[in-house]
Amino acid sequence: MSQWLTLCSVDQILPGCGVCALADGQQIALFRPYADEQIFALSNIDPFAQASVLSRGIIAEHQGELWVASPLKKQHFRLTDGLCMEDEAYSISAYDVRVRDGNVELNTASLQAQTS
Repeated sequence: MSQWLTLCSVDQILPGCGVCALADGQQIALFRPYADEQIFALSNIDPFAQASVLSRGIIAEHQGELWVASPLKKQHFRLTDGLCMEDEAYSISAYDVRVRDGNVELNTASLQAQTS
């Protein structure tokens, strides 16, 4: 059974930007590529630099897909599933999120599935 954890208001994420939220002790990078309410959630940890920086990355589109470029070493991670464009061995966790009543909510089952 899914449980949803409220992380923030969707208005706290500027279009074209990312923010970091803490959920169950894990850093989650939330991205809002456009002015609508579509939100993506990935691990905030850059696996190449072992640093908590992905929420500060640059959102870009490449071949019809949305990616975030790490601000440190510039590797690209697909917003939909965390796939690393340069090396699939370094792909990161992606989480189920939704916007409900103006709030960004994380599916705790997706969070727990990534840590098991």
